[in-house]
Amino acid sequence: MSRHRPPGVLRRTATAAAAGALALAGAIALPAPAAQADTTAKGDVIANLWEWNWDSVAAECTSVLGPAGYGAVQVAPPEESLKQSSYYWWDVYQPYSYSLNSRFGSQAKFSAMITACHKAGVKVYTDAVINHTAAQTGTGYDGTTITSKYSTPDWSRTDYHDSSECPTSDLTIQDYSNLTQVQNCELLGLPDLKTESDTVRAGLANYLNSQLALGVDGFRIDAAKHIPETDIAAIEGKLTNTTAGSAPYVFQEIYPGATPQPSDYYGTGDVLDFSYAGKMKSAFQGNVSDLASLSSSGILPAADSVSFVTNHDTERNGTDMSYKDGDTYKLANLFQLAYKWSTPTVYASWEWTQSDQAPPNSSGFVTNTDCAGGAWYCLDRDTAVVGMVAWHNATDTAAVSDWQTMSSSVIGFGRSGKGFFALNNGTSSATYTFTTGMADGTYANVIDGGRTTVTVSGGSASITVPAKSAVAFYNSSYTCTVGCSDAGGGSGDTVNATFNEYASTTSGTNVYVVGSIAALGGWDTSKAIQLSSSGYPIWSGEVSVPVNTSFTYKFIKKDSSGNVTWESNANRSTATTTSALSLNNSWNVADADATDVTFNENATTDWGTNVYVTGSVPSLGSWNTADAIPLSSASYPNWSRLVIVPKSTSFTYKYLKKDGSGNVTWESGTNRSYTTGSSSGYTTSDTWK
Repeated sequence: MSRHRPPGVLRRTATAAAAGALALAGAIALPAPAAQADTTAKGDVIANLWEWNWDSVAAECTSVLGPAGYGAVQVAPPEESLKQSSYYWWDVYQPYSYSLNSRFGSQAKFSAMITACHKAGVKVYTDAVINHTAAQTGTGYDGTTITSKYSTPDWSRTDYHDSSECPTSDLTIQDYSNLTQVQNCELLGLPDLKTESDTVRAGLANYLNSQLALGVDGFRIDAAKHIPETDIAAIEGKLTNTTAGSAPYVFQEIYPGATPQPSDYYGTGDVLDFSYAGKMKSAFQGNVSDLASLSSSGILPAADSVSFVTNHDTERNGTDMSYKDGDTYKLANLFQLAYKWSTPTVYASWEWTQSDQAPPNSSGFVTNTDCAGGAWYCLDRDTAVVGMVAWHNATDTAAVSDWQTMSSSVIGFGRSGKGFFALNNGTSSATYTFTTGMADGTYANVIDGGRTTVTVSGGSASITVPAKSAVAFYNSSYTCTVGCSDAGGGSGDTVNATFNEYASTTSGTNVYVVGSIAALGGWDTSKAIQLSSSGYPIWSGEVSVPVNTSFTYKFIKKDSSGNVTWESNANRSTATTTSALSLNNSWNVADADATDVTFNENATTDWGTNVYVTGSVPSLGSWNTADAIPLSSASYPNWSRLVIVPKSTSFTYKYLKKDGSGNVTWESGTNRSYTTGSSSGYTTSDTWK
């Protein structure tokens, strides 16, 4: 079956050029292919501005994405969603209604954003949450009130799967290798829409068509693996064309698992390639020389996939890299833009210290993105990334050529005479002579905005590649367009250090970190960095500290009167490289006396209920449930967290659950026991009992 692909970028004229149309019938026996992105054409790079509000997306399209040559912007789910007191990021994946008044702005602002992006030559793809609706009752961002999760303005109980289709006792997915459960039962308790019903298909298509009518160009289908591909095809068959006259571009989230497989969905659109992101983490946290075999390493076919280095789920559960990896993370993104493969995405969002943390907001409504203020990480406008978007567009369809592995940390390759790229993932600069395949001449280095040049003679060039950076060129007259001040991704002189400290406190007392460097107050307690209590009793915070620097630090408590209490242990010490670091500590447990245990507990819960661990030692709360340590649900139903405890110590522990009202449920049975040794890296593997 042939594929029809729209051009990668809207023409910057009064009307957008129409792409090849894809006729979709209302009732079909075989899945019809959705429009596919052109993986080899100019302007196909997608900027994933995750959970930016509509005003900020519009401004970014106008001032950054359009001038830089991005082909499209991916934005958050635009429907009305759950609004709860903590304003977590995942609220938007719990639809309340298909009103386009959301936490990101009104429908009018949504429409204005689309218009602004189109004027800048940038297509708009929205995140389509069509597998389910909200698990939690309450009030939404447009005022919709829900008192039963199976009764919304759009759906009634008969529109959801029930016990006749889902075989589990509580209707939730309990076995992710069972296709029936994966596609007919509830993901994390979210009511599962009966997408085999034509009524449901029509309702979902109407929601998507309301966006297409405003100018949306395509959709990322959230949780697509939980919807049979035939149902997706049937919904696509009810969609209208875009305002540009083409079928909407569709790419689908098929999270890795036993079933279904990504290839099952190639007929209904492209598939986000989680395996590609995994290869990036493996190579850039290991040997980048392994990238020589990337194309044969098991990643998805280029013609059927969309690549990424990280996304909102995988940066939080540790599966993939994140901005916390500093220059190594940025370097992986540069490689993605240089390597000829599938449609690439560049992820830009806010910085976080706790996995559920909400985006910067005012009463839940997301505030404007401030790329210079430290709360957001705007990788899309980084000097090197902008340069590589231009490089990517210029090299177009040219094949990878002249691959050279200089060391485990240094590689270089060309694109058949249209451009050359070299990267150095090492901790010191490296100089090599590369065969470039380029015509002789002097070329601007797009990585630093053209401030330096490379001279090619006889097709070769001696290139010094800075540590944790790259050199890339394609045009002698390249001029940096936007991001030239490096406002988005950092200057490379600092790196993020995440401080996590277990410390129980009384009301009105907060925990701070202070240390020997200016970024930590220079031991001045009035300049100490206050940590967040959002994960209490774990206090966390990120601080930009100098690269390649040794420093000492300590935690303090300040009460409401400003009285300071210091930890009793000796000063802690660490040293930075050019990569982000995470420092896990426990109050009054000296580093020399400490080890770590990662507690892993398999437990199912209802929405709003979380799992904790507590135990007999102070660093586990001394059996005080108020000071129990919250475990992360990033790999649900597996809950886990690394905890700092004393070395060579025996203790008892147990797991408990707390609901949104603070009610505690202990697991049954006797207390568990554990004994640490004198090394590190201990783990438990437990199941709720």
